Amino acid sequence: MNRRRQDIQKRISSFAIFAFVLAGAIGAIGGITHVVYRNAQIKSLREIDLVERRIEQHQLDIRTVQMRKDQILNLFSMRTSLEQLGTNLRPIPAGMSENILPAERTAVASSETNL
Repeated sequence: MNRRRQDIQKRISSFAIFAFVLAGAIGAIGGITHVVYRNAQIKSLREIDLVERRIEQHQLDIRTVQMRKDQILNLFSMRTSLEQLGTNLRPIPAGMSENILPAERTAVASSETNL
């Protein structure tokens, strides 16, 4: 039995032990690095999801505002609301109004400075 034990001790050299320790350390460092990068990836995905939800909410708000604007600016609903308020405003007959375009202005920019 002692002979077998001596044979095993002869087979395992200090270089082999060092190689096993080094391989274990490299594996542990690789595992830790993988966990760190995966956690960062999950955090980024959560932030992206949050931003996408905010974008969807803003788009919904924009559609709601546009719908309300269209309801308020609707000619028939405007007439009805004016009648309900009892205002003196009356519709202008067609042909009574005319579009006036602003006169063209020529802008002159000066690059000279007075010092």
